[in-house]
Parts: sequence; structure tokens; C-alpha cells
Amino acid sequence: MAFSLLANGLRVVFLVLCCFMVATLIYTISIDGLPFRWDILTPWMAATLVDFYINVVPFAVWISYKESSLITATLWVIMLICFGSITTSGYLFIQFIKLSPQESLENPIYHVLLQHMNKNESKPKGKHSSVVIARIIFSVLGFLMLGTLIYTLLTDGSPFRKELLTPWMTATLIDFYINVVALSVWVAYKESSWITAVFWIVLLICFGSITTCGYIVKELFKLAWQDDPLYLVLITKDNRQVYKTTFSVFY
Repeated sequence: MAFSLLANGLRVVFLVLCCFMVATLIYTISIDGLPFRWDILTPWMAATLVDFYINVVPFAVWISYKESSLITATLWVIMLICFGSITTSGYLFIQFIKLSPQESLENPIYHVLLQHMNKNESKPKGKHSSVVIARIIFSVLGFLMLGTLIYTLLTDGSPFRKELLTPWMTATLIDFYINVVALSVWVAYKESSWITAVFWIVLLICFGSITTCGYIVKELFKLAWQDDPLYLVLITKDNRQVYKTTFSVFY
């Protein structure tokens, strides 16, 4: 019953967030024009965009894993790049809608995160060596954002200034934090303690993609790179054991 309520709640949350971001986008265009202008690209706007697109990377990787077709995966990733959290929340809403009644009752987040598997398939998607590559990529992205943050602070001062809060900066921040909501749901699912979950979510809110990359790298180091495929980083340690047992024929 609790899992069913969670599934329904997340469906509503992501649908509302998708509609809210669509409304924000339309409103911002109506009052401030299109965003493809050099005058809105202040140093802090540029830093925010770097932060935003680094946070898009894990969603793009996850969607590429979830989609069985390269064409549909590519289309979703392009939409993710172009429309940001509208695509994120819309895609998540669709994935929760696709859950069967049984999956909603068991563990909806677990079933949404993992690709639907057919037991007759020869092997789940994912190469073991990709764990090491992912550790390197997300470490580099984390340091890139840290460097961007330090550089922007040194060259343009504090971001907490009223004049920086232009209509497009506001829209970008809303876009960014809707993605943070999606990441926070994953972190809350991954963490066994509410204290550690809240701690990481607060860090996500304060430091954005620096925290995202740091958290992903932390979780990647919990995988055995010789034996574990990359997609197991998506789920909890307990769920990994269940998943490996269910598909033991592949291991």
C-alpha cells in the first residue's frame, strides 16, 4: 500500500513539475524574449548553465540505458539538452505510468530505474569496464564545476546580488532545481538513513552538480569494477542482491 501511494505521488509530482516548467518557459519568453542573446550570458549565468548541463549528464546516461532503441534514446537525450527539466520530469512521469500494478506495489523506484529485462535475453546491457570510465568522467565533471565556481567567484564576486536575478536566470534556476528534485528522489531511495539522505539533498541544493558528481563517484566505488555492470549503481545494495539473484543466469 505504501509503495502504491509512493508511485501515485511521484506520478503527480513529476506531472506538476513538467507543467510548471512549461508555464515558466512560456512566461519568460513572453516577458523577456528568446534566450539566444549574448546580453543575458553574464558570468554567473554561464556558471549556472555549466552546473545545469553537468547535472543533465547522469539523466542522459540513464535514459540511454533505459531505452532499448538507439533512435529513441538519441531523441530523448536531444530533448533533454534542449528542454531540460521538462524532458526530465516528463520522461519520469511516463516511466511511472508504465509501471504495472504489481511493480507499483513492490518497489516503484526500483522498477523505474532499471531497464525492463527479458529473462530470455543473453545478457543485461552494460560493460563491466564502464564502471572505471564512469568514475573518471564524473570525477572530471565534478572538478570542472568546482573550478568554474571558484573562477566565477573570483572574477565576478558573490552570486547573491539582486541584479543577477534576471527573468532568464530565474527560469534557469527553476529548471535546474526541478532536476535536483529528481536527483533527490534517487538519493532518498539509495540512502538507508533519512539523516544521510537529508544531508546529501541539502548538499545537492547548495552545491548542485559538484554534489551530484561526488555522490555518483561515491556510489560507483561501491561497485566491484571487475564483476558489476554500471547500471547496478542505480539501485541500493539490498536491491542489487535481489536483482542478481533474479537474473543469476547472466552472472
